[in-house]
Amino acid sequence: MPAAPWRTFSDWRSWPGRVLGLWRKSLEFRTILITVLLSGIAVTVIGASISISIGTNVYDQRRTQIESESQRATQLAQNIFDTATSTDSGNQVELDGLQNQAQSAILSATSSPGGTSIAILRTPGQSTSQTIQNIASPDFPSASITKALRNAVAEDTDRIHLQPVSLTTSTGRQPGLAVGSTLQVPTAGQYELYLVSDLSDAQKTLDFMKQTLAIGSIALVLLIAVITYVVVRIVVGPIRLAAETSQKIAAGQLEERIPEAGQDVIATLGRSFNGMADAMQRQIEQLANLSRMQQLFVSDVSHELRTPLTTIRLAGDVLYENRDSFDPASARTAELLHTQVDRFELLLADLLEISRFDAGAVELETEPVAIVRLVRETVDEFVPLAEGAGSVLSVDARGGYFEADVDPRRLRRILRNLVGNAIEHGEGRSIEITVDSDSDAVAIAVDDHGAGMLPEHAERVFDRFWRADPSRRRTIGGTGLGLSISREDAALHGGRLEVRSAVAVGTRFVVTLPRRSGVGIAAAAPIPLTLPGGEEAG
Repeated sequence: MPAAPWRTFSDWRSWPGRVLGLWRKSLEFRTILITVLLSGIAVTVIGASISISIGTNVYDQRRTQIESESQRATQLAQNIFDTATSTDSGNQVELDGLQNQAQSAILSATSSPGGTSIAILRTPGQSTSQTIQNIASPDFPSASITKALRNAVAEDTDRIHLQPVSLTTSTGRQPGLAVGSTLQVPTAGQYELYLVSDLSDAQKTLDFMKQTLAIGSIALVLLIAVITYVVVRIVVGPIRLAAETSQKIAAGQLEERIPEAGQDVIATLGRSFNGMADAMQRQIEQLANLSRMQQLFVSDVSHELRTPLTTIRLAGDVLYENRDSFDPASARTAELLHTQVDRFELLLADLLEISRFDAGAVELETEPVAIVRLVRETVDEFVPLAEGAGSVLSVDARGGYFEADVDPRRLRRILRNLVGNAIEHGEGRSIEITVDSDSDAVAIAVDDHGAGMLPEHAERVFDRFWRADPSRRRTIGGTGLGLSISREDAALHGGRLEVRSAVAVGTRFVVTLPRRSGVGIAAAAPIPLTLPGGEEAG
C-alpha cells in the first residue's frame, strides 16, 4: 500500500536532519562525502576546460577549412569570368552560361560534411549595360545573410568575410558559418558570392564528446567514492574498534583489548592502547582492593569497638546515675563521660552505615507512608531543642499527594539531620519546613535564615567530616557524616538532596523522592530550589 503523501513529505523533510546527524556521527560518511564533493568539483572544472578547449579547436579547424575552401571557390569562379573573351562576354546567353559554370565550380570546390548552400547576388547601386540574374540554392538561408554582412562584403572587396549563423533544419536549430566575397563579372559589374556551411556535424561531434566526458566524469567520481570507502574502512575500522573497546572498558569490562596484528601504525596504536588499558586495569584493581580493605577496616573496627563500648557504656551509666554522691569534679567527669559515650555510639553507627553504602550492602524497606504525619512527628522531637536555641519550627503542608512509598527509618534520619543542621546554624531565627508533592514526586524543604554559606562551601557541604568553619563549636553534637548519609539515603530512594545558600540570607535544603518505588522523578521538583524570598544563590 503506497505511503500517504503527508508521510512522504514528512520523511522528505526529515532528510536534512538525518544527513546532519550522520555527518556528525560518522567519520566514514564525512570523509567519503568531502572526497566526492571535492572530486566532483575538480572533475567538473577539468571536464569543462577540456570541453571548451576541444570545442574551440574543432570550430577553429572547421572555420579554417571553410575559409580556405571559400577562397578557392571564389578564385575559381573569378577565373571563369576572367577567361571569357570580350566578344563572348557581351552575349547575355554566354554570361548566363558562365554563371552556371561558375556555380558548378564553386560547389565542386566545397566539401562541407553538412552541406553548403550558395548564392550569387548583385551588389546594389550599380549601373551596367548587362546583368545576370541572382541565383541561390533551393535551401539557401536568405534570412541568415544580415545587412551588416552584405555591407561589409560590398565595401571591402579585397578579402572574404565570415559570420556565424543559426540554421533551421529538420532536426532543429543548428550552427552554421556564412562566408561572403565579391566577383567581378565583365560588362555586368560586381556580384557577391555567399557560401553558407552547415556545422551540425561538428556540433554532433562536440555533443558526443561532452556526453562521453560527462559519463566518464560520473564514473570517475563513483570510482573515487568506492576507493575512498574501501580505504576509509581499512583505516577507520581499527579506530572504531578502539572506540568500542574504550567504551567497554569505561563500562567496567576491564579485560577488553584491541586485537594486535601486523607492524604498521594501526598495530602500534593497538599495542599502545592495550598497554595503557593494562596499566589502567592494574591501577583500578589496586584502588578497588584498597577501597575494599578500607571499607572492611572501617566495618571491622566499628564492630570490634562495639564490645568495649558496651562495657564503657555500662560503667559510665553506673557512674552517671551515682554522680550526686561524688564531689563536684568527679560528678562533672561522669557527665562528660556519659555525653562522649553517646556521641561515640552515634559515630560508630554512622561509620557502619557509611561502610554499608560504600560496600553496596544497603536495602530499602519501603512502605506506604503519610509524609506529612512523619514530618510533623519528626519536627515535634526537635521543638524543645529549637526553643533552647531561640528558634521557632513551623510546618507548611501545601496539600496534594502526600502518601508515598518510602523507607520511613531513612526518611526520618534525613529529616533529623536537616532540621538539626538548621537549628545548629539558624542563629535563633525561625525555621520553616515545607511539604509539597505532585503525581510523581514528593518534596520536603527545610529553610533557615542563618548566616548562610559561600557558594564554594555549599558545594562541599555533603562531603564527609567537612565543616565550613572548623573553629565553630557544635551546640547540638553530630559526627560530620549526617548530610553525607542523608544524600546517600535520598539517592537510594531514586531521589536527590540539594542545597541552596547565600551569605546573610540563609540556607535551603530540598529532598525530592519518587512517590512510587523504582519510578524516576522529573527535573522539575514540586518545591523549587530557591531561597526564601525567591533569591537565587549558589
